[in-house]
Amino acid sequence: MFLLIILKAFYFCWPAYLANMMPVIFDRLEILKIFKKPIDGGLRLGSDRVFGENKTWRGIIAGIAGGVIAAFIQYCLFAGNIFSNLAIIDYSGFIVLGLLGGLGAILGDLLKSFFKRRFGIKSGRSWPVFDQIDYIVGFFLFIYIIARPSWEIIVAAIVLSLVLHPIVNIVAYLLKIKKVWW
Repeated sequence: MFLLIILKAFYFCWPAYLANMMPVIFDRLEILKIFKKPIDGGLRLGSDRVFGENKTWRGIIAGIAGGVIAAFIQYCLFAGNIFSNLAIIDYSGFIVLGLLGGLGAILGDLLKSFFKRRFGIKSGRSWPVFDQIDYIVGFFLFIYIIARPSWEIIVAAIVLSLVLHPIVNIVAYLLKIKKVWW
């Protein structure tokens, strides 16, 4: 039962997980370079940037694209009756799921960056726990418009994110996809 909840949470959160990874992938592959412009446009609140140099329009586009791609894959699997025992929603509305999920994940990360700057944590520095759950919390807040997962799924997803996020980051660092291990 516990393992099934973990697997369902992982499967449900694919749009958030891919959305969170896509800005790094777009940056590494130099996709849509024209949009690599800071969202805050260099604006400051006090002495610190509003979000930071690394929060770009390209990252938002990449995150939303990642959410839609993941939701489309889920739809294809759902339509083919593959992993149907893991599905907690009907994926026929994959475009809305992907848009909301990707946007929620990216905006969760953006909001966390805003607060990091307010607390004096410099861009690129680690903020344990918040760095691991920002995108998943944003995902659930936006997804709640169309889907109401159980509290078990939400808790499992947060725990999964706390565990998987550092592992994925370390692998990306070792593969030289990311510049820092966190």
